[in-house]
Amino acid sequence: MGKRIIQQRRGRGTSTYRASKRAFRYKIGYPRHLEGEGTVIRLFNSAAHTSPLAKIKYSKGTFYIPAFNGMVEGQKIKFGESVEKGNILKLKDIPIKTMIYNIESRPGDGGKFIRTGGNSAEMSKTVGEKVFLWMPSKKEKKFNPNCRATIGEIAGSGRLDKPILKAGKQYHIKKAKSKLWPRTSAVKMNAIDHPFGSGRGKRIKSKIAKRNAPPGRKVGLLRPKQTGKRK
Repeated sequence: MGKRIIQQRRGRGTSTYRASKRAFRYKIGYPRHLEGEGTVIRLFNSAAHTSPLAKIKYSKGTFYIPAFNGMVEGQKIKFGESVEKGNILKLKDIPIKTMIYNIESRPGDGGKFIRTGGNSAEMSKTVGEKVFLWMPSKKEKKFNPNCRATIGEIAGSGRLDKPILKAGKQYHIKKAKSKLWPRTSAVKMNAIDHPFGSGRGKRIKSKIAKRNAPPGRKVGLLRPKQTGKRK
């Protein structure tokens, strides 16, 4: 009797291959209407994020943002005022060369870009009604000047400095977020475990699965726009 291959197991959506819902109970983002100032009432770690999170209390409630490098509990955060670490401003009010993070993709969405530990973007220039930022990928990206961002650099920059010396440590890191690890090459598997498996017919090149193939057979290149070597 056959068994489900790993693609089928992952597609089924069991808890083995899904991150815990509890890890994502803190939603990062800015409230739609921010005015006045807020206070950092708590700094804590979140299993779903690579940086510490800060709980900010303001006149209409609370919200969560990634903590910046040097943030302390009890610190005051101003909205739309001076350019200081932790303050939340619109891009059009931030000077050139300022480091920022948690940037909105469109005004009011709460922040979509630069949210991982140690990251930051840099204000590059303003051209007409667009603001350009230098992203961590060393590329410029344009934004609406009314998008909001937080001044500073996200905390947790040293998380990748310490090398992973044992496979066991990597195992626990991946298990915390339900990542598939270690990943075995398909051609090294047995025939029962993968369509590319077994020692016979090892022609290690991309195979094209049919559009209506079942989940266990839909592996390799799926409806590729181009196959073969580019000339």
